Amino acid sequence: MPQANPPSPWRIPLVREIGIILLIKLAILLTIKAVWFSEPIVPVNGSDRVSERLLGPAQPQPLSLNEEKPR
Repeated sequence: MPQANPPSPWRIPLVREIGIILLIKLAILLTIKAVWFSEPIVPVNGSDRVSERLLGPAQPQPLSLNEEKPR
């Protein structure tokens, strides 16, 4: 008794449509990645600017004349 080959899943229209949509989405994502994210751009003095933003200015702010000084 010969065994019948099961039908290919690609014969189902829904499977074909989902496969085509996934391929189109993959192509669009790879195109976006190639166009906008081709190589990293390092800003000038980037680490200095980040540390200043996170830790505050390197030099303390001068006290104004209206503030009281502790004894």
